[in-house]
Amino acid sequence: MSILKIARMGHPVLTQAASPVVDPTAPELRQLFSDMVDTMLDAAGTGLAAPQVHESLRMVIYFVKAGRGRGPVEKDVPLTVLINPEITPLGDELVYDWEGCLSVPGLTGLVPRWQEIHLKALNLEGDPIDMVLDGFHARVVQHECDHLDGILYPSRMDDLSLLMFSDEMRHGMPERAKVLMGEE
Repeated sequence: MSILKIARMGHPVLTQAASPVVDPTAPELRQLFSDMVDTMLDAAGTGLAAPQVHESLRMVIYFVKAGRGRGPVEKDVPLTVLINPEITPLGDELVYDWEGCLSVPGLTGLVPRWQEIHLKALNLEGDPIDMVLDGFHARVVQHECDHLDGILYPSRMDDLSLLMFSDEMRHGMPERAKVLMGEE
């Protein structure tokens, strides 16, 4: 078990496109996967991309607990690894929801994401993954895959007044956020 250091906003590894994984079955990739899982769980995250642990490779891991997010996930999504993922938006619908990030600690922001996406990737055995995702599951995958292109969620926000310290959410949701989320 190894807990890896998480890169924080401002570190160059988070601003560059990650390199494709050449051999998804390589033993060193399995070790990186194991260390990333330990790191993600230690940090109480739901996803982690290799660049976040200073490895500029196109690999992400995530899981989603049932009941999370708006239009909540109906059943648990188990721990999943995506190697060289490709995302294609399906439709034009964008939905707003709050996001945080292990690389942007202590902050949360209201981020628009595609409601539905088509995902293609490989797993650690080199087998293809090809599926359609929606709702919170799609949001998590989009967030993690953004790291592979050097994008952090604040740059996806269209209203930076809705970027705040997470613990300030105790004062309630700003009116502008309610409008964007369709709650007003």
